[in-house]
Amino acid sequence: MITGMDRLVATINGDSADRIPVFCNLIDQGARELGLSIEEYYSDGENVAEAQLKMRKRFGYDNLWSLFYVGKEAELLGCRKISFAKDGPPNVEDMVIKTFDDVQKLHVPESITDHPAFRETLKCLNILRDEAGGKYPICAYLTASITLPAILMGIDKWMELLLMGPVDIRDELLLKCSAFFRKELSAYRDAGADIFVYSNPFGSTDFLPMKLIQELALKWMENDLRGMNIDGVVYYCGGARLNAVIDLIMQKTKISTYYLSPMDDIKEGKNIVAGRAVCGGVINDIKLIDWSKDEIRNEVKRMLDAGMPGGKFFFGTLVMPYSIPEENIQAMLEAAYEFGSYKNWGQQ
Repeated sequence: MITGMDRLVATINGDSADRIPVFCNLIDQGARELGLSIEEYYSDGENVAEAQLKMRKRFGYDNLWSLFYVGKEAELLGCRKISFAKDGPPNVEDMVIKTFDDVQKLHVPESITDHPAFRETLKCLNILRDEAGGKYPICAYLTASITLPAILMGIDKWMELLLMGPVDIRDELLLKCSAFFRKELSAYRDAGADIFVYSNPFGSTDFLPMKLIQELALKWMENDLRGMNIDGVVYYCGGARLNAVIDLIMQKTKISTYYLSPMDDIKEGKNIVAGRAVCGGVINDIKLIDWSKDEIRNEVKRMLDAGMPGGKFFFGTLVMPYSIPEENIQAMLEAAYEFGSYKNWGQQ
């Protein structure tokens, strides 16, 4: 039987298996899968692992997630309260950094693996590794140093500090965030993750002008990754566009996989990459809430027609909203399997 890992490895090597890899990021849906509230669901890593394994088996896509919610990173750095919604992702309620004095007080844990806030994530990873390791890629979510402060102090305050200073406080915070990222990447790799989604909206020209990306953001990306094993690292701008920065990021960081935005032109992205890296075409999954099955099918076909020529391409989603009807998830995946089949594609 061909596994998700088989499909991914073939794609990385420029070969073909039965179809392209399909990455479907069902996160909060795990609570519904187990009949739990979102807060109860995320209280135990065994819940998350069980739901990930069940959903992957039921829908047939190619990846598994160790992600609970983005605020987990804030908890590792001192966040004391997460707000749990009934039908959506949990959010940081207690900002770790409220004043500039808190930057100096910010403590990067010596060991991520031993931190109490990582205990349930580690439990989840251990189960996923034991049950599916080597068969289906296990994904971890890590926030780039230049983006992480937005989770710690709020995006408005971070934008002000980033653009206006004081520069010494800004750089002290970025240095700590970069040290945290490096420890986090090592912890997830040691725990058995295969794919490391390097989330960096502040590495997109949707957030910062190219001049600041070149002069500031790129410096901290390089600091995050310098000397690290970057196998499996995927550059992702949190849904923001990245075609404008792909070539620059590829030259400076050597990252070899790029997770496009739904707003990026897939054919243009493939032309920029020019076979040097793997490229993911990503559907606008917010629209899946209301689209008809025909609209979903047509959009998936359009994306795969643009991305499959030349190979080194996979299909992906963003973080799927909780309110997407299950039949629409199924319709999207069935279309991806059909149009992503190398046998079927060759006959079009």
